[in-house]
Amino acid sequence: MEKKCVWEKYSKKDLEKLEKICKKYRKFLSDCKTERECVAEIVRQAEEAGYRNLQDVIRKEEKLKAGDKVYAVCMKKAVAMFNIGKRPLEEGMNILGAHIDSPRLDIKQNPLYEDGDLSYLDTHYYGGIKKYQWVTLPLAIHGVVVKKNGEVVNICVGEKKDDPVFCVSDLLIHLAGEQMEKKAAKVVEGENLDILIGSVPLKDEEKEAVKKNILQILKKEYEIEEDDFISAELEVVPAGEARELGFDRSMIMAYGQDDRVCAYTSLYSMLEVKEPDKTSCCLLVDKEEIGSVGATGMQSHFFEDMVAELFDRVGEYSGIKLRRCLKNSRMLSSDVNAGFDPLYASAFEKKNASYCGHGVVFSKFTGSRGKSGSNDANAEYLAVLRKIMDDNKVNYQTAELGKVDIGGGGTIAYILSLYGMEVIDCGVAVLSMHAPWEVTSKADVYEAQKCYAAFLKDA
Repeated sequence: MEKKCVWEKYSKKDLEKLEKICKKYRKFLSDCKTERECVAEIVRQAEEAGYRNLQDVIRKEEKLKAGDKVYAVCMKKAVAMFNIGKRPLEEGMNILGAHIDSPRLDIKQNPLYEDGDLSYLDTHYYGGIKKYQWVTLPLAIHGVVVKKNGEVVNICVGEKKDDPVFCVSDLLIHLAGEQMEKKAAKVVEGENLDILIGSVPLKDEEKEAVKKNILQILKKEYEIEEDDFISAELEVVPAGEARELGFDRSMIMAYGQDDRVCAYTSLYSMLEVKEPDKTSCCLLVDKEEIGSVGATGMQSHFFEDMVAELFDRVGEYSGIKLRRCLKNSRMLSSDVNAGFDPLYASAFEKKNASYCGHGVVFSKFTGSRGKSGSNDANAEYLAVLRKIMDDNKVNYQTAELGKVDIGGGGTIAYILSLYGMEVIDCGVAVLSMHAPWEVTSKADVYEAQKCYAAFLKDA
């Protein structure tokens, strides 16, 4: 039952393909730090691979047939891709589902202020973070500002070599005696996660001169006013590119690997699919980090509606056929697991932990303290997946997320399972999950891609 490190198993050809995938993956991580950026890049790659916008197909009243490839986008933050198979849709699809949102700091709607001759932007953190990890880091601002006339201004500051960066300041150790006595959750308060953006006052201004200078810069650089923040979506993320980690360059350190490591490898595998037997689907959604809520989260009807549109375009729509399709589908909820960290070994149960460099991870169930909030895949489905992995020489392991009374964490698996389809969590082990910089093994990225490709082909 012991799963060993997979590096020794690789041939020269394997290593070449591994490096090719991981190089492209690092670029994806560096270029795509928000949901909007992810969707834009996914659509670009999809169209390059011959996918068409499903809305164009609907508008032109075109019919779809086996071999056709389409995609659909929801509010520029979620995307579903379909490669129509030879078998009827009613018999189900093979689905890869992942999320493209990650923990971060969001700029509030009334954020700009001045205090102590310094100017700040007020934030509200998004997702589960350790707040103290976000101080004194170089930060970048990504997002959009939409003016009242509908004009969209794209913002990305802090990523180019000559860009300024931003930060959340911290209290110096010499004055931090009281702070150091606090519990970790309170060392840095959420309301203190405001980012420092300037300190030069506007000449001949007596009141809020630094803030007014920032507004002047924003007007000059972006043609935006202070009240334009009301209709803005601006995300504060760690500045800098994804990097190789270790003297042996065996790992990747980057922001947002939960869950873009699974989103990217799912996309990569989906684009490789050629003339599938069953319809293939790659579903990449938003809002998982806050419960999969809202119009762009997995709990919305976006996915179901797009499958209904698909049925309509192949000329087979009926309510019962749609329900049968969803019930007969199989899915890998492509999401990460907590990699075993020997520095924090007490949080893990070693026999059922995921190890970096040991292959893709299957998690039969998530949840904690009695499997609360869990999807629990059945044994029959696991048996099918074991055979697919072995037949395609995919290295895999099984794991839970931490000890029984410690672990937890949710994915989108339980939501799709409500249709009655077979669903299991399957992803990559991550060190320092939800930290500003997370770590994965290149070997696990490679094995995840192999796993997803094999699933789409053989499930």
